Amino acid sequence: MSRADAHPSRRAFIGATGAVAATTGLTAGCEAPAVRQDRPPSPASTPRVAATGRHQAGVTLPQPAQPNLLAVVADVTDGVAVGPLLAELGRAVHALTAGADPRLLGLPPGDLTVTIGVGPRLVRRAGPSLPGAADLPRFSRERIAPRSRGGDLLLQICAGDPLLLPVVATALLRQAGDRVRERWRQSGRRGPDVPVTKGVSAPRNLLGFIDGIVGPHTDAEQRRHLWLAGPAPVAGGTIAVVRRMELDLPRFAALSVADQEAVFGRRRASGAPLSGGTVASDPQLGAKTPDGRYLVPADAHVRRAHPGVVGAGLMLRRSYSTDEPSPGLLFISFQNDLRTFTKTLAHMDGSDALLGFTTTTATATFLVLPGFDHQRPLGAGLFR
Repeated sequence: MSRADAHPSRRAFIGATGAVAATTGLTAGCEAPAVRQDRPPSPASTPRVAATGRHQAGVTLPQPAQPNLLAVVADVTDGVAVGPLLAELGRAVHALTAGADPRLLGLPPGDLTVTIGVGPRLVRRAGPSLPGAADLPRFSRERIAPRSRGGDLLLQICAGDPLLLPVVATALLRQAGDRVRERWRQSGRRGPDVPVTKGVSAPRNLLGFIDGIVGPHTDAEQRRHLWLAGPAPVAGGTIAVVRRMELDLPRFAALSVADQEAVFGRRRASGAPLSGGTVASDPQLGAKTPDGRYLVPADAHVRRAHPGVVGAGLMLRRSYSTDEPSPGLLFISFQNDLRTFTKTLAHMDGSDALLGFTTTTATATFLVLPGFDHQRPLGAGLFR
C-alpha cells in the first residue's frame, strides 16, 4: 500500500485539512448550523487590537479575523533607506490603530490592524540567507501581468468597518510619499464565521465550502509551523504568501452536489470525508468501493494536498472572497517556511481537481516583520 493510501493519524488529518485550504484557500467543510446574525457592534464599541508586541497584529489576532481586508503591494524606490521608512510606518500604524491620527477623518479605529511585510528583494539586501529572501517559483494556471508578480512592501489592512480600509491605506501611502510606488491592491470580505470545533471557526467561501477549518491554532503548533524562531532580527515574524485567484464560479456551480464533493473529497452538507464518518473523522485514503474505486477520488483536493503525502507543515490562512475584478479569492497564508507552501502546491499542480477551477492573477511572498514597540521600531535589527 502506498503512503498516499495509508490510513493517516488524526494529526496527519489535521495537517491535511490545513494544507488543503492553505495552498488554494479553499477547504472542504461542514454544513454547520446557521449562526445568528445580530447587528454587528459599532466600531466605537469594538475592542481595539494592540499594534505592538512580539508579533504584529493581523496574523493570529484578532480571533476570529475581521470581515474586511485590503491588501496593498508596493515597490520601494531605489536608494531609499528602508529602516527609517519602516520605522515611520510603524509609528503611523500605532497612531492609527490607537485612534490618535487625524488622518482617520474621525472614524473610530475599532478592531483595525495593519500588518507589514517586506519582499525578497529587500530581504536579500539585509541578508541573502535570511528567511523571506527566496522568490516564489512559477506554477501552472497563472495569468499574471508583470506588475502583479512580486513586490517590496505588503500592507495588509483589516477591520470590521470597511470605510477604514481606503482611509488607512491613503494615510500610510502618504506617509511613505515618493519612497514607494504602488503595484496593485485588492479588497475582500469574509462570510460569517461558522463554528467548526471548540475554539475554532471559519468562514464560507464563494464555492460554498468552509475556508480554513484547520491550521496551527495552539501555541505549540504556532511555534512549530507559524512563527520564525531566528535568526534574531526576524524572530517573531513569519512568511506570507499572497495570491489573487479568479474562480470559475459558473462552471463549479453547474456541477451536481456529488461532483462538487468529488472535487473536494468531502461531503458538502456534513463536511465528512467521502470515506465516511463526521467532519472530524480521518479521511481513509485507502478505502474503496466494492468494485475497487477509491471512496476519496485520486484527484480529490483532500488527497492531493494531504501533508502526510506531501511532507508539508500547517499554514495559517486569512483568505477573503472577492468580486472585483471578477469573483475569486484573495488567498493569504502564513508559515515559517516557504517550502510548506511551495511543496504542497507543486504536488497539487499536476492533478488536483480543485485547481482546474482557479486562475492566479497576482502572486507575491513577504517576510512579515517581527512585532515592534516604542523601544524597538518596526524593522529594527534588520534594516538601517
